Amino acid sequence: MERSHRPSGVLRIGIVEDHESQVYGVKAILAETDDLVLVANGATVAELLAITSDLDLVVLDLRLADGSTPKSNVEQLRAAGLEALVVTSAEEPYLVQSAAQAAVLGVVRKSARAEELVTAIRAAAQGQQVTTMDWAAAIDLDDTFVVKLSPRQQQVLSLYAMGESAARVASQTGLAADTVNLYLSRIRQKYAEAGHPAPTKADLVRHAIATGVAPTPRGLWRKKK
Repeated sequence: MERSHRPSGVLRIGIVEDHESQVYGVKAILAETDDLVLVANGATVAELLAITSDLDLVVLDLRLADGSTPKSNVEQLRAAGLEALVVTSAEEPYLVQSAAQAAVLGVVRKSARAEELVTAIRAAAQGQQVTTMDWAAAIDLDDTFVVKLSPRQQQVLSLYAMGESAARVASQTGLAADTVNLYLSRIRQKYAEAGHPAPTKADLVRHAIATGVAPTPRGLWRKKK
């Protein structure tokens, strides 16, 4: 789909939400900012993507009337090159867990204050992970996120997740570069065995952050234009 012209510095937001009042509320809140604009909405992911994929972020409701799952919705968005920030009433933890397993950029309550919502949307639209108590609680309750790494593996993954190359990780840990790559290969294998395949660096870092192994980097997954 052809990209539209946009003012410099303005982040384009889409929302998948089947309650009009929620859409209007988010649109009104973003209208008070200079750098965020709600440009499209749909009751389903397919409906939104039929309008546009020229977006910096999709705000995704967890429970939709079409019965779709957070995982399938995130997969559709990823296929279109888009990341998602979940908004939820947080009344059903298993849905939040499903979103966490799909490695969305974060989870925010619908009851959050306007400034909190704006801060979360702005950060996620810039590719940053948004960590909240609901997000952390869902992960803590989900046994599928338990991935046991040795202290050395955690050190390697933490440095790698902070944006260091394998060569730089080797330099900082005193390991050979080939050894670092072997560590990363084994770490990927462990995540895959736990049901969280991580073929790319971005995937690996997402899962590392979700499991609490790695710190949150800034701007690591900013969408390429």
